[in-house]
Amino acid sequence: MPKEKPTTENHEEAALEKTLRPQIFTDFIGQAELKEKLSIFLQAAQNRSEPMEHILFYGPPGLGKTTLAQVLAQETGVQIRITSGPAIEKAGDLAAILTNLSPKDILFIDEIHRLSKIIEEVLYPAMEDFALDIIIGKGPSARSVRLELPQFTLIGATTRIGLMSSPLRDRFGALHRLRFYNEGELQKIVERSCSILAIKIDSDAAREVARRARGTPRIANRLLKRARDFAQVNKQDMIDLETVQQALDQQGVDCFGLTREDCQLLRLICTQFSGGPVGIKTLCAALAEDSGTIEEVLEPYLMQVGFLKKTARGRVATEKAFKHLGLEAPIND
Repeated sequence: MPKEKPTTENHEEAALEKTLRPQIFTDFIGQAELKEKLSIFLQAAQNRSEPMEHILFYGPPGLGKTTLAQVLAQETGVQIRITSGPAIEKAGDLAAILTNLSPKDILFIDEIHRLSKIIEEVLYPAMEDFALDIIIGKGPSARSVRLELPQFTLIGATTRIGLMSSPLRDRFGALHRLRFYNEGELQKIVERSCSILAIKIDSDAAREVARRARGTPRIANRLLKRARDFAQVNKQDMIDLETVQQALDQQGVDCFGLTREDCQLLRLICTQFSGGPVGIKTLCAALAEDSGTIEEVLEPYLMQVGFLKKTARGRVATEKAFKHLGLEAPIND
């Protein structure tokens, strides 16, 4: 099938996202403990006039893994080359990237857990010895040649660290998990984005966007843009609390940040299965969704906010979920 062409709207969203990314540590809001560790890590490497050790960032999407890699490059004054695991299909692709790096440059590989085993084998000597082993020729006349590489820093990012092979994971000198953001941090991010985009917003409206953002800056900025669109169409100069509520309600994002799909899953468990427990296959059939969507997209946040529990017998909706949906919880015998 031909690839879908990117739309003008997608280009605009990408450009806005790039504009809103912090460039230095002082502009990066949240992740205070991680920033402190990285600052020490960075300063120590600079004092030794060495590149930083290889770093692995992991955690849910949208928390700032790519942004932190770009901030580190900016703070050290080096170039950063950005790619992703699925984009590196052949050993030659990786060799081309590595041989074009300069000393102390940063190579950022997003979704690094999706690298193939063959690519990983090529990457091991590059990470440990800053060397690239290539095979020249075929058959009996084939020989191995080792190319020296400039000392560089590999920064990997993954949303699923459990899928990374142990040999690759163990070659990183520092592993850091990014946590979800609290409401206060997200409000500051929303207000910073408003100042960059020249949007007028009051503090109550910014707090409401933060409250519905599921602890994720990327979602907060996306919701802010939808509130901006709503305000512009209605010819409002200032985004107030009522505007945010109307805009996000229209988008199907409720006061807890739940989408229509989240509520559909909860309502199904609460009404058709008396709150559960109910198995994943039954949910897939009832919702006409695949298990990956339910387990990786819908369930994590519902469990995080206390609306859903996983048990050995299946999924169970909590009393909090019944209350949120305006339903009466069943009485347990």
